[in-house]
Amino acid sequence: MQTSVVDAARRALGPVGVCLPVSLTSTPHANLQREAVGRLERAGYGAVWANEVIGKDALVQLAMLLAATERTVFGTCIANIWARPAQTMHAAAAQLAQGYPGRFVLGLGVGYPEQAASTGQEFGHPLATMRDYLDRMDSPTWPPAPEAPYPRIIAANGPKMLALAVEIAHGAFPAMLPPEFTARARQALGPDKLLVVGLTAVPDFDRDRAKATARETVSGRLGRPGYAATIARLGYSARDIDEVSDQLVNAVVAQGNPADIGVKVREHVAAGADHVVLLLSTGGDFANGVDRLEEIALAYPA
Repeated sequence: MQTSVVDAARRALGPVGVCLPVSLTSTPHANLQREAVGRLERAGYGAVWANEVIGKDALVQLAMLLAATERTVFGTCIANIWARPAQTMHAAAAQLAQGYPGRFVLGLGVGYPEQAASTGQEFGHPLATMRDYLDRMDSPTWPPAPEAPYPRIIAANGPKMLALAVEIAHGAFPAMLPPEFTARARQALGPDKLLVVGLTAVPDFDRDRAKATARETVSGRLGRPGYAATIARLGYSARDIDEVSDQLVNAVVAQGNPADIGVKVREHVAAGADHVVLLLSTGGDFANGVDRLEEIALAYPA
């Protein structure tokens, strides 16, 4: 069953998809979102992904967007485990999978301690917390959840979470890491697991401005626990990390014109990714972000 679910997901997703642009100040109107996914589908993207934070329900969002499209596969990048009980997460995912066969992928992540605290829960140890949540997803309920298969992948930016993905998930979703991590992730997962890679993209024909934005994005991420350690394990020096070097920025972020971004996508595919999700830098205008994603589609997918 695991292999068939993964094989079906590979065929459905294709090599590249996009995450809907994220605004930190407002939620785009439902009609604007429906129009956007129609444009992205016509542009040639096989999959569209949506983020989730506490207070924003990605599964409700994707139910609306699945109904508005005919072929597009949708996924969560990443459904937050603090947003709903484990059994509810599974029941909702299975309901979407039953209603839209082959068009839904559930990406799950443990998130951050402040997200757990905001819901009155204890974060605990990330690995143990994630294992417990995945185990509880399959606990019996009454009435039972629909019997509809769907891929279940977990956010994994380190070796221990990758090992958990091998053990009890269909695959992994690392993000904002260079192609050499993608190669290591594929080696850890083996050939029978789904590897979806989140690639941060800064589409801008002004290369200097693109580099400055990319550097700011990487600098912000380096402040998160564990990210700098992951980068160091890949062989980047303390100086690369402290100074947010050009070498590091170029490795982690796709930047520049559509062709430049297409090159970085292909690097991850060559390193073993089944599917690459383009993640625009957060904080921009939703409609403008969709415009930029349409431009990228001119170069990739071909």
